[in-house]
Order: sequence, then C-alpha cells, then structure tokens
Amino acid sequence: MVLEKVQEMLAERLGIPAEEITAESEFSALGLDSLDFAEMLMSVEEEFGVSVEADASIKTVGALVEKLEALKG
Repeated sequence: MVLEKVQEMLAERLGIPAEEITAESEFSALGLDSLDFAEMLMSVEEEFGVSVEADASIKTVGALVEKLEALKG
C-alpha cells in the first residue's frame, strides 16, 4: 500500500510509468536532484501525515517506504 502510493506519486512527478519504479530504484537514478527530493518528501509527508527527516540513508524508494511504515506505526 505505502509502496504503491509512493510509486504513484513519483510516477506523476517524473512523468514515467509507476511500473518502472521499484523498491530498489535509487532517487538519483530516477533523475531527482536534492531540490526535487525535498519537494517530493514534502508531498509524501502531507499524503501520509508524518514528518520524515531527510538523511543519507534514504537513497532508494524502498528505504523511504520503510521509514514511512515505521513512522505510521
């Protein structure tokens, strides 16, 4: 559920099919620079109602999903 929503949000932002985005996809490989990542993170926070602190451990879609799931409880 969380992964699918993040995939949808990224697909819409990047203009690519959600199927091309996997848990292993790195944000840099998807073409997100630091500003894009920050904006995407704000959208994710709003969507899920949590506050995510950006750190170096969030390099992949899966890492973000894990962090979101932990914050949601």
